[in-house]
Amino acid sequence: MKVKRIVANIEMQDLSKAKHFYEEVLGLDQLMNQGFIATYGSHVKMATQISFLSEGGSGTPVPDLSIEVDDLDDALTRMKKAEIPIEYGPAEEPWGVRRFYVRDPFGKLINILSHL
Repeated sequence: MKVKRIVANIEMQDLSKAKHFYEEVLGLDQLMNQGFIATYGSHVKMATQISFLSEGGSGTPVPDLSIEVDDLDDALTRMKKAEIPIEYGPAEEPWGVRRFYVRDPFGKLINILSHL
């Protein structure tokens, strides 16, 4: 058996907030909407990963999700334009990533990163 994908599920009551943050600000595509569930993603092939953390690194809290982007400066600009507070960073970390933290509309801590 091989695991084909891992899906993060976030409980919410307002799909429009997910659309704003994940589609309009982060630029993900809406792949499905059944009224009770909306799925956002990318048509880019991604590796399947699950991480287990005792801390978020550099003394930060453990993020709920990590999202790797190809242009961190663009992601940062989009967050600032949408008036989403930056909770950490941007920081260049000793393990070879540049990243920042924000909270999504549901209070989940999101680690947005790119590899150096």
